[in-house]
Order: sequence, then structure tokens, then C-alpha cells
Amino acid sequence: MIKKEYSNGEVTITWEPDKCIHSKNCITGLPGVFNFEKRPWIDKNGSNTEAIVTQIKKCPSGALGYFFNNESKEPESTISEQIVEVTPNGPLMVYGNIEVKFKDGRTEKKYKVTAFCRCGGSSNKPFCDGTHRKIGFEG
Repeated sequence: MIKKEYSNGEVTITWEPDKCIHSKNCITGLPGVFNFEKRPWIDKNGSNTEAIVTQIKKCPSGALGYFFNNESKEPESTISEQIVEVTPNGPLMVYGNIEVKFKDGRTEKKYKVTAFCRCGGSSNKPFCDGTHRKIGFEG
């Protein structure tokens, strides 16, 4: 799985494209940092650290993350319990720390938010990749 990092010296922004469901919360919320028209699409110096962290916390899929450079890279969830939300015409959102067990026996720990496919069209199953929008999924 690809994981890209962009550091401004104080905080490192992480991005896992395979998790992204293309909600566009990032680009509408902080366009000075997140801009799909530019390469790289994340400008780590496009705003102050506090604004960047605040916006990353709004990422519904957990594709965006962060860590402060003087702290551990191990992500932590601020959610002490697991919450499952069925989003209208979209993925199943699971909030909190979870462990996903795959059919081949491997496991993967997930933190904060994980989006699971409900439409059946994702090319990254069991995770959502935003295909529900392309195929007009309703549910």
C-alpha cells in the first residue's frame, strides 16, 4: 500500500491514496494546502500547522493523517469506542481503532476512520475507493 509523506518541519502530513473516497473535504476545506490541480497536490507550507491538523481530522476515510515530527509515527485514535455509520449512497464508515482480518489470513490495523465498500464496485475491497459515485450506487 502506498503512503506518501509531506513535512513542513513541524508536522508530517500522510496520504494513503488507496483509502481515499474522494469526498473533497480536504480541497474545499483548505484549498491552500490541498489542490488536485497541482503536483504534488499537497502543499505542506500552504497554511499553518494548526489549520492543517484541523482539516486532516475531518477526512472521512482516514486517507489523510498526520504526526508531529517530535512524536511517534504510530497513529492513535481519539475515539475510545468503535462507531459504525452507514452513509447515504456511500461507504460504511467505521470510527476508532480496529483490526481487519482478510480471507488470506493477514491482518491490518486501522486507526481513526475506515471506509468499507457497500456498493460492491470498489477495486480496493473491502475498502471504499469512491466507485459508488461513478456507478450511481443508492442505498
